[in-house]
Amino acid sequence: MLNKQQVQQEEEALRLIIRDLPDDKRKQFYAIAKKKLKDPDTFAVLNYIFVTGLHHFYLGHWLRGILNFSVFIAGITLIVIGLWKIGLGIIALISLFEIYALFRSQLIVQDYNNQVIRKTIQHL
Repeated sequence: MLNKQQVQQEEEALRLIIRDLPDDKRKQFYAIAKKKLKDPDTFAVLNYIFVTGLHHFYLGHWLRGILNFSVFIAGITLIVIGLWKIGLGIIALISLFEIYALFRSQLIVQDYNNQVIRKTIQHL
């Protein structure tokens, strides 16, 4: 479970490390990180349609995204074949699990970006 204060402290510590990099390394860092960092607003929009799991794919969490998408398709299939109560129940169930991420999308992406920054610094 993500702790907002810890994620923000880590972000600040990483900023200090980046600030202390030599100019050429800092320039190299920004060139690499720019391509890998994710936008919290994009994640939030994808999370808004959380039932499909697109927000998991956006952060590279393929297994969770595939699982979420598969369960969603199973729910839709059950609705189409006439088992609409079960299908709606399945969709409602994954909605309950994913609504938590909807309200914490900023923190989730901030933590993801911290991990990207840390790995990029280590790579330099």
